[in-house]
This record gives sequence, C-alpha cells and structure tokens, in this order.
Amino acid sequence: MAIERIQTDHYRIPLPRPLSDSTHHEIAGFELITVRVTTADGIEGLGYTYTVGRGGRAICALVDELAEVLSGADEGRIEACWQRMWWALHWVGRGGAAAFAMAAIDVALWDIQGKRAGRPLWRLLGGNKPQVPVYAGGIDLYFPLDELMEQTRNNLERGFRAIKMKVGRASLAEDVERVAAMRRTLGDGFPLMVDANMGWNRDRAVAAARALRPYDLGWLEEPLEPEDVAGHALVAAQGIPIAAGENFHNPAEFKPLIEAGGVQFPEPDLACCGGITPWMKIARLAEAHHLPVTSHGVHDLHVHLLAAVPNASYLEWHGFGLDAFIEQPLTIENGLVTAPDRPGHGVALDWAGLERLRA
Repeated sequence: MAIERIQTDHYRIPLPRPLSDSTHHEIAGFELITVRVTTADGIEGLGYTYTVGRGGRAICALVDELAEVLSGADEGRIEACWQRMWWALHWVGRGGAAAFAMAAIDVALWDIQGKRAGRPLWRLLGGNKPQVPVYAGGIDLYFPLDELMEQTRNNLERGFRAIKMKVGRASLAEDVERVAAMRRTLGDGFPLMVDANMGWNRDRAVAAARALRPYDLGWLEEPLEPEDVAGHALVAAQGIPIAAGENFHNPAEFKPLIEAGGVQFPEPDLACCGGITPWMKIARLAEAHHLPVTSHGVHDLHVHLLAAVPNASYLEWHGFGLDAFIEQPLTIENGLVTAPDRPGHGVALDWAGLERLRA
C-alpha cells in the first residue's frame, strides 16, 4: 500500500536529574524526534529516534526531505524504501543525522508491517525467544561513590540482575576504586560491565584494561573512538571482552572491527545506524562471526530485535527511557524483560504529555 503522509514532531525532554559520562560530561536532557507514517488505507506506523541535546532540528528537516522521496512508495517494500532513502541522502549522509532520520522512518514502516500482519515485531523478524536478559545502563561517571551505590541498590530492587557503570574519570586509580567498590557490593559472579564512552587514548585504555582485569568484567565498552580499529584489537588483547558500535551509523562500519577482533559484543543502536533494517543485518554479521549482539538505548524497540535473533546478549535499559510517556512500558522480572505480543512494536506514546515539551 502507498505511503500517503509522513509527520515529524520534535520534543526536548529534561531528565529528572543530570547524568554524566566521559564524552558528554553532564547531560540534562535529550531530544525525541517522532515520525508517524500513514498509508493510503489508513494504517499508521510510529517511529522515533533521539539525540543527546543537539541536532534534532536537522533530523526533522531530513525527515521532511525523505517524506518527499517516499511519497507514494510501497510501504511493504521496506528494503526498497531504505535503499531509496540511503541513496537520496548519500551525498550528505552515509551516517550522521541522515541515519537518525532514516531510522525513525524505517521503524515506522516496520510498525506498519506488524500491524498489518497482526503480529509483534519480534515474531515478524524471526521469533527466537521473547524473554531477553536486561542490564541497568547507569550514566553515572560523576556520581559520588555513595550515590553510585544507592543507584545500584535501587536497580537491584527493580529486578535488574546485571549492572553497567561508567569509567573514564581523570584518575585511573579513581576508576579502579569505584569498580572495586561495585564488585564488593554486587558480589563475585554478578554480571558487571563498564563503559568508557570513548574517553581514553590507546595507552590509557590498555592500562585500564590491565588494571580492571581482576574484577571479572562482562565487558569494557567503547574504550576508544570508534574508528580506531587497531586500537580496539590491542585493548581486547588485554583480556577483557570489548563492546562497541553504538556510534557506528551503518552496517559496513562494523565489518572491519569484527574482523580485526576488536569487538566481542557488537552493539548497534537502531536509532543511530539507520533503523531496524540495518540493525538486523549487523546482528546477522555478528552471528556469522560467532559473536553475540547487544543493544544501546531505545530499549522499548530493541527488545523486539534481540528477541528475534539467536545470538542475543543483553538488552540495555537506558537512562533516557521514555517510560513516563509510554502507555505500557516494559517491566523487569528477575533480570528479564518480555517482548510485547501487541501488533507492531506495541509502543503507544502519551501525545498529550509530550505536547508541553514540544521543541
């Protein structure tokens, strides 16, 4: 059925309290960009993406251009629509804001397919297993140690059975002290990951990997800038698995990092890499290299993708969760979340609540 209309909306959402990492430092809020695609027979699909405070207007402008590109296109031919968007913007795209704009539309098109078929996305995309392990993705680099521990206790009470914390403070000794305290709190064997948010150079990353090795980490995330393939392989050789890829903007960027042994947990973010269509390609690439795939942010959508594939690892429960604006948010039970069985992705937003936050 033909695409009849694409509507874009832009919101600025403050966080209940500022969060912190080594790249963005203090994060006070985020931008939500929503897209509603309507077909000629009246089915509406919802897609959305986000930014950490900047760039939302550029994404909206690109969505409006893509609306012209896709006017009258067959919404059921999602790969063809994705390719049309990719080549329409390739001169200014191949990633960046173009990938974010494409992602929001792509998600909406997949939502339409699920609604049209009366099936949830996780079944439509492969239907491996609806229960997905989940971890709490803390954005907490500059939290004092007592506040970090209080956040952790709250996450355990909420049902999380895996925790990620930030590293990348000015002193490596501080990072080690905080990771050691977290390990004492959680106990031996409890899944604990750390995230440096690209905050180190090679020397610091190698030194950190060696210093953190005694704490039995599930992974060290983004120790370096994403383009440093050889550096990631060097850090991985120190004995801690590496998670990376949330800052890649198309599937081709994952291939050299995987082939170099620089990542053991590929971590695509559907909002950054162009949507569900490329995310699934990245998951299959990881599977072909005998690697698990994890996710970054947007947990209400990623739960479907991880439930669809056989090589799923953890779902990140992100600090930018939209729970306050989602009618039926995911729930955590004993370290697991269950992908919804509602048609499409099953996310319905509180449009009235969002209206007061319109950008």
